[in-house]
Amino acid sequence: MRKLILAAASVAIMALIGPASAQSPIVIKFSHVVASNTPKGAAADKFKELAEKYTGGKVKVEVYANSTLYKDKEELEALQLGAVQMLAPSNSKFGPIGIREFEVFDLPYILPDLATLRKVTDGPLGAKLLKLLEPKGMTGLAYWDNGFKEMTANKKLITPADYKGVKFRIQSSKVLEAQFRSLGAIPQVMAFGEVYQALQTGVVDGQENTTSNIYSQKMHEVQKYVTMTNHGYIGYVVVVNKKFWDGLPADIRAQLDKAMKEATAYGNGQSAKENEGALEEIKKAGKTEIITLTPEQDAAMRKAMEPVYADVATRVGKPLIEEFIKETGGVSH
Repeated sequence: MRKLILAAASVAIMALIGPASAQSPIVIKFSHVVASNTPKGAAADKFKELAEKYTGGKVKVEVYANSTLYKDKEELEALQLGAVQMLAPSNSKFGPIGIREFEVFDLPYILPDLATLRKVTDGPLGAKLLKLLEPKGMTGLAYWDNGFKEMTANKKLITPADYKGVKFRIQSSKVLEAQFRSLGAIPQVMAFGEVYQALQTGVVDGQENTTSNIYSQKMHEVQKYVTMTNHGYIGYVVVVNKKFWDGLPADIRAQLDKAMKEATAYGNGQSAKENEGALEEIKKAGKTEIITLTPEQDAAMRKAMEPVYADVATRVGKPLIEEFIKETGGVSH
């Protein structure tokens, strides 16, 4: 696969420096792993529309949804090699390439609501995290929301004890591994595009996701229960190949920055609406029972996951966790 990525990178570079580059539009390949009818998919399509509009056609954005260009594990390597110019990977994806700090977003219950989240991503802490991407050949452009996660399974998940022995699909994240192990569950790393089949065939028993992802991937058709835990957050960092970005003419880069800011506002605005709409559609389908926890049951879940903070502090650093908690107004663990 690395050879194929390198070959694609060579073609991309030749396209940029070839003799026709002055006349031809600058091509930005934007790859992502979810459906177009999700918050990230909508934001990517909006960026394409605005980027081409503001640059007067000098830039052409090619959006590749649903892992049609690269799968989960391949996309960051492809970006670093220059085979693709832009991605919007989830925060969890940066841990395996040595940028563990973004895993702080995966901590359970660390973000109480979207307003608090925005305070982090739009403030100095968010900017500080984006700077960590540069030594890896990436420039961070924006934070995009997917939303808050719910638990799904083919058994009722109400108390922490209900999770014992349940096989859960997770993204590649040591934080999420620790989260499910704290509940006695069995975490299993799996690419997003493989989850439906794994649930259908019983390779895994359950998974955690936003309602828009659950609905767009039809997971509700193969899961009997959705427990509304809102325990975690799924978000993305829009990244661009740094060499490519720095090499753009200043006016083009400014126009793309403007397009990205507007696409981000649009996509994040759509996120809450799409998750609410997806939940209603899941209810209408009638194949899945929606479970809402009582305050006491919610408190029990929070207490069961408290040990995750100490575990994760060894990976992302206790000072960062404390800084994050101070910014969100949470309680130190």
